[in-house]
Amino acid sequence: MTAEQFKINGMVCASCAQTIEKAVSKLPGVTVANVNLAAERMKVEFADQALAPAEVIQAVVNAGYGAELAQELTQENVAAEQNEKAVKLTQQRNAMIGALIGAAVLMYVAMAGDLHLPTVMWLNPMMAPATASLAELILALPVLWLGRDYLIKGATTLFKGHPNMDSLVFVGTGTAFLYSLVNTVLIWTTGTQQPLYFEASATILALIMLGKYFEALSKQKTTTSMTSLLTLVPKMADRVNADETVQSVPVNKLQVGDTILVKSGQTIPVDGQVLTGQTTVDESMLTGESLPITKMSGDRVIGGSTNKNGQITYQATHVGSDTALAHIVKLVSDAQGSKAPIARLADKISGVFVPVIMAIALVGGLAWLISGQSLAFSLTIFVSVLVIACPCALGLATPTAIMVGTGLGAKHGVLFKNGAALEQLAQLDTVVLDKTGTITQGQPQVTDVITNGERNQVLQLAASLEYYSDHPLASAVIDAAAAQRQSVTNFTTLPGLGVTGQIAGTTVALGNAKLMQQQNVAASPLFDQAAALSTAGKTLIYVAQAQKLVGVLGVTDPIKADSPAAIKRLQHLGVDVVMLTGDNRPTAEAIAAQAGIKQVISDVLPEGKADAIKALQQQGHKVAMVGDGINDAPALVQAEIGVAIGNGTDVAVDSAEVILMNSDLSSLVTARELSRKTMINIKENLFWAFFYNVLGIPVALGLLYLFGGPLLNPMIAAGAMGFSSVTVVLNALRLNRFKIKKLTLPERKLS
Repeated sequence: MTAEQFKINGMVCASCAQTIEKAVSKLPGVTVANVNLAAERMKVEFADQALAPAEVIQAVVNAGYGAELAQELTQENVAAEQNEKAVKLTQQRNAMIGALIGAAVLMYVAMAGDLHLPTVMWLNPMMAPATASLAELILALPVLWLGRDYLIKGATTLFKGHPNMDSLVFVGTGTAFLYSLVNTVLIWTTGTQQPLYFEASATILALIMLGKYFEALSKQKTTTSMTSLLTLVPKMADRVNADETVQSVPVNKLQVGDTILVKSGQTIPVDGQVLTGQTTVDESMLTGESLPITKMSGDRVIGGSTNKNGQITYQATHVGSDTALAHIVKLVSDAQGSKAPIARLADKISGVFVPVIMAIALVGGLAWLISGQSLAFSLTIFVSVLVIACPCALGLATPTAIMVGTGLGAKHGVLFKNGAALEQLAQLDTVVLDKTGTITQGQPQVTDVITNGERNQVLQLAASLEYYSDHPLASAVIDAAAAQRQSVTNFTTLPGLGVTGQIAGTTVALGNAKLMQQQNVAASPLFDQAAALSTAGKTLIYVAQAQKLVGVLGVTDPIKADSPAAIKRLQHLGVDVVMLTGDNRPTAEAIAAQAGIKQVISDVLPEGKADAIKALQQQGHKVAMVGDGINDAPALVQAEIGVAIGNGTDVAVDSAEVILMNSDLSSLVTARELSRKTMINIKENLFWAFFYNVLGIPVALGLLYLFGGPLLNPMIAAGAMGFSSVTVVLNALRLNRFKIKKLTLPERKLS
């Protein structure tokens, strides 16, 4: 399966997006065609070698729009696109200002006499209808010329059989203009006074241009998060040559293996591994981690992070599109171009919106005409209905909020792969947390040593054996032993029990209680003392020498500092939190108690985690599984939403829909709250879009007039339509006010 991104030109409303999707979906091999109105992008998925991009572009052109392959998301390409949009926005602004001035002058000429405002006699429709009508015609033409793009696009799509919002504008303003033109001819040929709507046609177009300008201006702000990510990388980097000289080169010229010098205050250009020096690095823009992180020889650094103090040299390991930042940008771009399931209703309505509105306007106008009203009255109804209806608001309601929400998530270290993930995370009622590396630090430590002899001697024996072991706890034992290791012979691994070997001529056994029984280790008070450690949730490692128990090590994987507060916050938000682990029941319950978790699923092998998720789903729960994205892959896929806890250098986790860039559970709280805020915002947008049309169209049809109220002026209708979509975009931008609620964490010592 192949996926391509296309840049789409000429869209004005949701009907445009629907038309393009239908046209492209008909192409052979196409499985998905998603158009994002707000981002002006289309994602097309098709069978390998079944379709050429040129065929997709041609299908879009045949539908009446423009298309081109989207360029790679780089600083240069995005800057060029932004410059292009800025030029178009300036042109749009200038045309809008000219149209507003022209419409204002025309309106003054047309209404000055009625309002008893100063005017010359030959421009007064009451005194000199012929010259006044000609003057109004001449004044209307420049406004129509300035807004010609709307009229041409509206006419084109109408005649192609898939009308859009511009078609409504074209029919509405065109009808008013042609009606006035015919009446102008009658005025000149018969000398009688006739109603004119030149000022209405010009003002309608000018107000719509005003609304579309502010809409475009607002939409630019929905991409600020993406732009801020791209601008993190500097344009130049200091490369250290083989002769130790330093050369400033463009970042896009760096290659894997290059040595790069980064001074204090500079931005790290690409991913790599520190060679020399020590510093602290601010990775907050990538991972959401607010505290600078110490980096020294051997540590990994992320392109786009900031070197706070100190000077380092490092070797580039990932450049160009392979860097962590490039992966993040791609994920955010894909998410912003995707659709959430909640958008389906709006999409269905948008697909038939314009033809239905045209039918309603025609039927409404004819109904008033048949009821005895004048042609001018019926025309007012017809035009008002056409110009007040707004498919734009429907089309922008969901994508604008998703663009802001996913961009904001990336800013706080939360990556949503698509709009569906954003929606589903807001709907879940159960979060299942893997223990190791999710609730805990994933770095076991020896916390207790029980012995009736020399402590260091016991650690030395244990570390000597563990040096040859690949068990996850081996490194913890080795780190705890300060003494030198002894040589080991006859090393043997006993699966599920532990290890044995010969040290200084005696047999040493290291493992669990079952191993001690197998080795016929003599009874010792140390066994009873160790029971208290087991109750506290610590893993016990017994050390026996010559069939005598010489010590017991208590090993624990400490829970992360923010885990209890994050879990408490999730529970406060109405989410059931479950811990899933392979540990035995007593150990699991002890750790769960420290973290504040009441429901524990223990003694689960890795291959059984997906079944545990399935069992919760069968009970009616909507489940999110949180794990490392590798060992927990089956469970992540089984859950409604898979959440991978990773770090800034490992973002491409295929099995998860949400990626937390740092390893803190507080990021999960951020993701949950942001998804809820975004979904509330989308529902507000959809409500406004539906409410506006449901309320506005009956008013335009003359509902208020039936009960003695006023008749809606087409110019007021145009102004309302122009700003309805602006309201939706501005509401989506309110999401930028989202603030992370700081969790109350226990005090921790700085090391």
